[in-house]
Amino acid sequence: MEDLGSRIARTLRRERETAGISVSELARRAKVSKATVSQLENGAGNPSVETLWALGVALGVPFAVLVDEPTSAPTLVRAADRGGVPSSAADYAATLLSASPPGARRDIYIIQADPGAPRRSDPHHPGTTEHMILMTGRASVGPVDATVELAPGDYLSYPGDVPHVFDALEDGTSAVLVSELR
Repeated sequence: MEDLGSRIARTLRRERETAGISVSELARRAKVSKATVSQLENGAGNPSVETLWALGVALGVPFAVLVDEPTSAPTLVRAADRGGVPSSAADYAATLLSASPPGARRDIYIIQADPGAPRRSDPHHPGTTEHMILMTGRASVGPVDATVELAPGDYLSYPGDVPHVFDALEDGTSAVLVSELR
């Protein structure tokens, strides 16, 4: 099984080359340093959710493209074995469980967060809807101007193409997030 750093390196280089842009141009578009892009393409570094999201937007590809491990066999992800991509702005990590296959547009994540700085997200691609099911803890979730407090088992659907937030209100808060693009 390929590790996350190697997958990011392989897919980032592939998507950049497919787009026909240089490392410098990708860095400029994503507003990250050229050194960061070079390190990631060489399998080094420990990127944050924010960095990978910015690179995906700059390349015109979903975040999932950069972290997904393609497979044709059944995929089992044990809770104890999950490794996520951490946020640089909050105590928050996102683990991609299933990327959308070609022609379909949905990605599934496990979110783990603790109280502290909320995870604020810039708008995603136009037409994005996020579906959240809170599994443990409590969280305030949704568009920045219309958050809803969720308890375990609660489901919330909201536009992901507007600024939105995930604010853990208890230690050990976790959720399933499905990001859907129409």
